[in-house]
Amino acid sequence: MQRSIRHKLIIQSLQTGGRLRVEQLVELTGSSAVTIRRDLAHLEAHGALRRVPGGAARTVKHGESIPFSLQLAEDRDLKARLATAAAALIADYESVIIDNGTTCHAVAQELAGRPITALCLSLHAAVVLGSTPGARVIVPGGPVEPDTLAFLGSQAVDAVRNMRADALVLGTCSASATRGLTSTLYEDAQIKQASIQSSTRRILVTVADKLIRSSNFRFGTPADLTHLVITDDAPAELLDIFRDDGVEVILV
Repeated sequence: MQRSIRHKLIIQSLQTGGRLRVEQLVELTGSSAVTIRRDLAHLEAHGALRRVPGGAARTVKHGESIPFSLQLAEDRDLKARLATAAAALIADYESVIIDNGTTCHAVAQELAGRPITALCLSLHAAVVLGSTPGARVIVPGGPVEPDTLAFLGSQAVDAVRNMRADALVLGTCSASATRGLTSTLYEDAQIKQASIQSSTRRILVTVADKLIRSSNFRFGTPADLTHLVITDDAPAELLDIFRDDGVEVILV
């Protein structure tokens, strides 16, 4: 089992069980006790769990996000491939809104050094783009969410509404073909909705499993997108729903 998949399984199991022993995690993952203890040390260092004698306990409460640093470390190669495909849809000298999240952060890394104008909806993306000469970087202002450093609140919504972007690089908590594009946070959904309305091209960059998820706050539908950049393990019947709505699907 891949390390990133194992880490997700451990965190999800702790979310359900609250506390698990090393022996239980060995049986769950098929890995050795040495590997599990190494995983627990790594996850504890990123704030995803708390080690206790003989096992681990949950620290992330229901409804809370996994720490950004841990998400950033997961599936790096996969996110890099998605980012390369998404960045290829952005031309030099275009204006771009870059959403928050680790996948959009990877796109920002791919765009670093390019002559674009970028409104970054997280400080993480702004730092990546601003650290390399080339891009003109704008941030919306207002409060930021701890850890993810995503901008929230009315100032961010107003900044997005006042921009006319050539393209939007969009992330999402879930992208159900039938239930729509959704987020776990109301404030985040408001900003994403405004970003869609302010952009000519709307590029959703995501992994296949988000097509079968649904979160609390809806900010759009598949028809609001122009492009879907997604992993090639996505179910064909779900991708056809996006294509029927006129979305160009790009598999990586």
